[in-house]
Amino acid sequence: KHVPLHSIPQAKASFAIHNSPLTETAVLGFEYGYDVYATETLVIWEAQFGDFANVAQVIIDQFISAGRAKWGEKSELIMLLPHGYEGQGPEHSSARLERFLQSAAEYNWTVVNVTTAAQYFHILRLQAARISHEAWRPLIVMSPKSLLRNPRVASEVNLFAEGSFTPVLEQKGLGENPEEVERLILCSGKVAVDLEAELESYEDAKEWLHIVRVEQLYPFPKHELKEIMNRYVNLKEIVWVQEEPKNMGSWMYIEPKLRAIAPEGVPVQYIGRPERSSPSEGSSDIHNIEQNRILTESLTMKKAKIRTGEGSK
Repeated sequence: KHVPLHSIPQAKASFAIHNSPLTETAVLGFEYGYDVYATETLVIWEAQFGDFANVAQVIIDQFISAGRAKWGEKSELIMLLPHGYEGQGPEHSSARLERFLQSAAEYNWTVVNVTTAAQYFHILRLQAARISHEAWRPLIVMSPKSLLRNPRVASEVNLFAEGSFTPVLEQKGLGENPEEVERLILCSGKVAVDLEAELESYEDAKEWLHIVRVEQLYPFPKHELKEIMNRYVNLKEIVWVQEEPKNMGSWMYIEPKLRAIAPEGVPVQYIGRPERSSPSEGSSDIHNIEQNRILTESLTMKKAKIRTGEGSK
């Protein structure tokens, strides 16, 4: 066989891709064990859809999240979990982000939901560069499938060569007049890209709105977000926007953290789907209605009330 990657003159390591059977408990268990003992390798396990993580949950709970605390096992395993509300139904929408955040403690792993190609490149590079075992942590990456084909996530070449991973990204073209910003939207993952696209139809929102993408959810980027919040002296509200139901996704994890760093008197609000038992709708039509509602409320809701002094709920 001719493998082009093996013919690159400067290549000094082997590269192998293996398809695995749909037995996620066994496969992820093998990958974790391989990663722990084959310390010279960088092991990446990718699920075809986010719901595949459900069958692997026992390995995640028993080994990947707590192996270091229980047994001193050091791993830098990377899990790529497609997670994004794209109208494909409950089984193909959620990688159960809330479960990873609920188990996040003692710097046991890193959880990210990146929105640019450069950010994705640099978080993988950062993981590979951690040569000290003491710095090793598993990396959980939420990676929506639709962003693979979305031109909005493309990055300029210089950002790959000269850039680095940053825990938060600020939306370009917004927040340039800090004294005019009244609503600060915080979000993570695909919904941030959707907001960027929808923003083109809401030119007036650019006067009073700023959007910040929380690319790294755990460890929580407290200092970076607090610095941004303090920049806007006339801030009326901080809004967390997500695609997931209220009892899923990041909200339950991030709400108390945002309230702890929000400027005094500035409320922290929620925009997203209501609490549900299923991760998403089963109908693409209902999905589109809900998704449009979330985007519309994010870019218009409460603005008139804030300016007329009618208050907000």
